[in-house]
Amino acid sequence: MSNKRLEGKTIVIVGGTTGLGLSAAKAIICEGGRVVVVGRNKESAMQAEVDLLALSHEQGNDYDARTVHCISATAVVGDAMDVETTRRAIAEAVRIGGQLNGLYHVAGGSGRRYGDGALHEVTDDGIDFTLGLNLKSMIISNREAVIQFRKQGGCGAIVNMGSVLGYSPSAKYFATHVYAATKSAIIGFTKSIAAYYAGEDIRCNVIAPALVETPMAKRAAEDDVIIDFIKSKQPLDGGRIGLASDLDEAVVFMLSDGAKYMTGQVIAIDGGWSVSEGQIPQRVMAVDEKGVCCEK
Repeated sequence: MSNKRLEGKTIVIVGGTTGLGLSAAKAIICEGGRVVVVGRNKESAMQAEVDLLALSHEQGNDYDARTVHCISATAVVGDAMDVETTRRAIAEAVRIGGQLNGLYHVAGGSGRRYGDGALHEVTDDGIDFTLGLNLKSMIISNREAVIQFRKQGGCGAIVNMGSVLGYSPSAKYFATHVYAATKSAIIGFTKSIAAYYAGEDIRCNVIAPALVETPMAKRAAEDDVIIDFIKSKQPLDGGRIGLASDLDEAVVFMLSDGAKYMTGQVIAIDGGWSVSEGQIPQRVMAVDEKGVCCEK
């Protein structure tokens, strides 16, 4: 008998072709699950599918080729804000696994380049883009997953990507107020649907990372001052930026039957962010040989 925690389960990952989502997809494969990964970029999606199928074969997840349910991973290309993308992904999950067992919604990101920022500087485009990318897309995917779970007679798991910035702000370096609003809203929304559908054994939880090494975090990850700040704000494991793999164990757990008695929770995988003050590096000034005041 297999001791893999997601054996026989099929999971849709919206935003699953790169970064946090792809890392989770690999962890799910290693735990015996099937995955449908969704992404906007065709090249990334196709590469993710190839890599996941190869990993599944390495793990010995060879399903009965005599049945329709013999594929362990597939990719869907589309925009997470388009409902048809999620519907196609769920249809793929049913095709390769017989049913949908879980949804992990990762898709989202910063709206800084569209006009998100400090409230007095936020543009209308920044509001619309950031709300759509982070909140509308998640509501759509959650709705479609719940509809499918109910068609199957209930039972299913949803994990939504939140952020510590939804409840533990950092004004000095991370002032994107619409983004923070969406991440706070994700928590409220997830708790609300968790309460409503608990009687049908549909579980809904949030994972809330701090600064993690992803394409979205590139600006911060390449800023030496922010890196110094992170050493005290995320002090665990030597004080570092999080890795995508740091989240995987919690995601697998929340999608598995091991979490069957858990819903409406926010799990912070934040390196200590939410319980640490974080020391803003002090600028040390000196006078150079020409008598000019400069940063030391």
